[in-house]
Amino acid sequence: MNLVPRFPPLLTSYATGPANPFTVACDRARRGVDAGLLAWSIGSERLRAALVLAPETPLGQAMAGYVACAVGFQNALGATAPAETAVHLDWNGGLRLNGGHFGRINAYASTLDPKSIPDWLVVGLDVTLELGPDFEPGQTPDWTSLYHEGCGEVDPVDLLEAWARHSLVWLHDIETAQARANLHREYEGLLWKLHDETVVRLLGEVVAGKFLGVDEDFGCLVKSETGETRLLPLYRILEEAP
Repeated sequence: MNLVPRFPPLLTSYATGPANPFTVACDRARRGVDAGLLAWSIGSERLRAALVLAPETPLGQAMAGYVACAVGFQNALGATAPAETAVHLDWNGGLRLNGGHFGRINAYASTLDPKSIPDWLVVGLDVTLELGPDFEPGQTPDWTSLYHEGCGEVDPVDLLEAWARHSLVWLHDIETAQARANLHREYEGLLWKLHDETVVRLLGEVVAGKFLGVDEDFGCLVKSETGETRLLPLYRILEEAP
């Protein structure tokens, strides 16, 4: 097993040890660190990482960077996990392995105004490698881990490296129409409960209905029981920066 990840030249590795990589990345972003900082921490039970981006478009469109990193992780795990493993993305950030939650992709930004260009956007990754020693199957039926889904041989360092590589591929030329169209097509194909009944949980609101798809800025289109179609902009998944 590799002990230290090796990232592409465009990225700067920052090992945070026991500190939260999300907190470290947001703090350094506030202080003006260049885009491409990748803070990370790997323990026996969790892999956590956070990538600093510098968007050039208003937040509403810049959230494509978050989508690129989410798709990048799915591609990375899909390439390293056993062939029969199913990896999906919840629209609001959850990561699903064979249907069960095993982590999430978070996003933080310098502004919550969709019309303002953020000084920075941080995308965070949190993956459950193995559930604790007190875990008993059946206690948490909707929560799982790489180990419990037959992915125990996946090296977390290799997975982190692969996430960095795949994310950079999707981030390349992301402001162009063709790149966004390609990303949109890939993202929709990976979404959990697409064209099915779903429940979307956001800060302060729960929205239920049929998940119709995503718009050009990756917002969630939900059709309620009354027949009303509602658009949930992707920036609404943003969390308050630590």
